Amino acid sequence: MWVKSYSKVYQDIKKEDIWRLWADVNNWPKWDKELEYCKMEDTFAEGSHFILKPVGGPKVDITLSKVVINQKFTDYCNFFGATMIDAHELEETLEGLRITNTITVSGWLSFLWVKLVAQNVANSVPKQMDTLVNLARNANV
Repeated sequence: MWVKSYSKVYQDIKKEDIWRLWADVNNWPKWDKELEYCKMEDTFAEGSHFILKPVGGPKVDITLSKVVINQKFTDYCNFFGATMIDAHELEETLEGLRITNTITVSGWLSFLWVKLVAQNVANSVPKQMDTLVNLARNANV
């Protein structure tokens, strides 16, 4: 199993503002520039599905496996021989709002999918997180 986690604490941002952007899956490309588009017709709830299309990559079917409003959500996708799980968490601290993203890949072909997909996704998380927070801040100006 492969795991990569990234956390950063931001000041002057509310968890509700980040959550609103997370729950608006169709607009994820506004803060995740690695995405061509996302399409979700369901509500943002456990068991819901959406399509994610990375720039230059194939469409991927994503399932929300856990949703706790204003706290965390987890999604996953299945590849041949592996599953990639992406966990997103919000935690209020004395220093500010901690946002954490953890990507896990497991399965007998996980080494392949880490190389093809997961490592690139993990590498883009810091920039995505900063863009997400800036978008949330600007929405409240």
